[in-house]
Amino acid sequence: MTKSNRLLLTWISFFSYGLTGALVIVTGMVMGNIAEYFGLPVSSMSNTFTFLNAGILIAIFLNAWLMEVIPLKRQLIFGFVLMVLAVAGLMFSKSISVFSLCMFILGVVSGITMSIGTFLITHIYEGRQRGSRLLFTDSFFSMAGMIFPIIAGVLLARSVGWYWVYACIGVIYLAIFVLTLMAEFPVLGNKGDTNAQPVAKEKWGIGVLFLSIAALCYILGQLGFIQWVPEYVTKTFNLDINQAGKLVSDFWTSYMIGMWVFSVVLRFFDLQRIVTLLTALATVAMYLFISTANPAHLTYAILGLGFVSSAIYTTIITLGSLQTKVSSPKLVNFILTCGTVGTMLTFVVTGPIVAHSGAHAALATANGLYFVVFVMCVILGFVTKHRTHGHQ
Repeated sequence: MTKSNRLLLTWISFFSYGLTGALVIVTGMVMGNIAEYFGLPVSSMSNTFTFLNAGILIAIFLNAWLMEVIPLKRQLIFGFVLMVLAVAGLMFSKSISVFSLCMFILGVVSGITMSIGTFLITHIYEGRQRGSRLLFTDSFFSMAGMIFPIIAGVLLARSVGWYWVYACIGVIYLAIFVLTLMAEFPVLGNKGDTNAQPVAKEKWGIGVLFLSIAALCYILGQLGFIQWVPEYVTKTFNLDINQAGKLVSDFWTSYMIGMWVFSVVLRFFDLQRIVTLLTALATVAMYLFISTANPAHLTYAILGLGFVSSAIYTTIITLGSLQTKVSSPKLVNFILTCGTVGTMLTFVVTGPIVAHSGAHAALATANGLYFVVFVMCVILGFVTKHRTHGHQ
């Protein structure tokens, strides 16, 4: 593979994570305007956005097999067509049913591009370099999450229609589309035997089970924690909503900085050992946050939590891809799917806990889930195959 083609595929991966980050994180900014547009309560609109998450989950799950049947380039070109149709539907239709369908299509497009982007990074980079590249790729999710709420805020403040926010997000896919036309993609499945490097079919091993559990528990724990932090600190410490929002902002800022730092640091350490250390530190940091009685300590705890937990998820995915000699798209997508299931379960699991026992109980549950991730990473050390495959 030429350096220029590798660079094109890498940037496609970067933008694929940026697309997902923009679609998911901008939801909170536009939900009120969309509810007003359709004349519905905000609670009903929040349920409608489940179609977005469902589309992402279904696409990631199915694309583990579709990538070996439908060429990656064709998928991305088709995704661009779907993106245009979905944005057009949002702009010109006033039907809530059409809106839900468009959200589902956007989720499908996002899931397809994200699964392809993840596979490309795990396919064209090896060993520790794969981990650092995947972590850097994941940082584009956070960058989009930082940039597009600002864009949405500017547009909405000037009374520009909310659907133009999604048109702006579509520019990311336009970049993916242009790069796709210029790039050559690896060929998977049976055709890979003659046209390109095939993806070897190997037994995954029990380590993949532990990594999948870790991925699900990590995402469920992280989102379950960060979603209920405002409720917890406003009720427990009588902080106002701006102070609560600053804590959430501090978490993501520290998370972003951690991604950049660990994209360099991971190259020098064994991935299983460092992810075990990071999960231990993250568990302790979260415990300090939920156990302190001093509101002045909350900022320090959440800054530490954001920093040390930033590399955990991508390292779990990287370790999963290293359980076989040649990266398997099904394996990578399986772990991604488990993480996405964690996203879907966030309010299903934490909602009843908050209703019955309060926000602190939800945070304690998230802390317990982080401890499960730590245990899975410890057990993984005894069965992981990344060292025997020469991926150290």
